[in-house]
Amino acid sequence: MHAIRIVVASVSLVLVVALAWGRSYVVIQKDKAFDTEKVVIRPGDKVVFQNHDEFTHNIYSPTKNNEFNINVQRPGGSTGVTFWTEGEVEIRCAIHPKMKMTVVIKR
Repeated sequence: MHAIRIVVASVSLVLVVALAWGRSYVVIQKDKAFDTEKVVIRPGDKVVFQNHDEFTHNIYSPTKNNEFNINVQRPGGSTGVTFWTEGEVEIRCAIHPKMKMTVVIKR
């Protein structure tokens, strides 16, 4: 009986940790554009920006409480950003001003 309680407790802990980590969403950069205009995620989820372009990009967000800057991301590069604060986050490329998208974080 004691062994069963330990197994149940261990499984419960694994599930809690897995849920706390959040999900990952992939956004592709190709032809100087994002492959989507908007991604809707939950707090703690990660957006992975993958550069499938032949150009270098510099993905960033100026949105208050969700600012980030990947800096130089060469072709073939992949960088994940975890979002914690709810709201709409503007995503841009500092090198290609027409590259824009939105990440919406809500519960």
